[in-house]
Amino acid sequence: MKLLKDIKPSRILFLDIETVPMVASYDEMPENLRPLWDKKSSYFRSDDESAADVFSRAGIYSEFGKIVCISVGFIIERENGMSLRIKSFYGHDEKALLEDFAVMINNFSTGRDTMLCAHNGKEFDYPFIARRMLIKGITIPAVLDNAGRKPWEINLLDTMELWKFGDYKHFTSLELIASLLDVPTPKDDIDGSMVADVYYRENDIARIARYCEKDVVALTQVFLRFRNDKLIDPSGIESVSRFED
Repeated sequence: MKLLKDIKPSRILFLDIETVPMVASYDEMPENLRPLWDKKSSYFRSDDESAADVFSRAGIYSEFGKIVCISVGFIIERENGMSLRIKSFYGHDEKALLEDFAVMINNFSTGRDTMLCAHNGKEFDYPFIARRMLIKGITIPAVLDNAGRKPWEINLLDTMELWKFGDYKHFTSLELIASLLDVPTPKDDIDGSMVADVYYRENDIARIARYCEKDVVALTQVFLRFRNDKLIDPSGIESVSRFED
């Protein structure tokens, strides 16, 4: 793995995903998966909780959840500074959004030494995307397919791992790190715990995509702070997504 100062920011694809349970409620689960969720949830639910009671947590498990949005950002280096362009892949058809994402990431990777960057990506985003692609019968892009690779051949950055400096004791949120590093975090709408309700009860997936893009902005700025680079001015941040409410 290269040192941060040696990595060209324009070769990094910054990303964040939003996930929800595969269906709106426990009763709507495929019958063959219910006993498997019962077993899975038995490891973390209390004695007075049923598998149905904790089904809202299913969205964090790739076997029982689905991706409803992947937002990505890439830096454009100009003579007068850097700008950030953001694009979201979102919708109810998970296979379609994953296919579109795969096409984009393969095109972005062509002819260049590309890296991905996410917060807690090695524990969540990267494996979640890869597993859902496998489940949906989609070829996993080379940058995410790390079977048999040596550690220094893996081009996956993780801002939480960078923050730990080798300390593996606990999780540190992107919001906390951003606050400590004086990175603006315009999270003025929803938070992660509300995504499933916004998706299933409000049917407002565009709102989820906007929220996801804000995380990509914060992620990118935090990464730049790790390098002691100047933050990207808000005027240089552009979303090219077409949100359909």
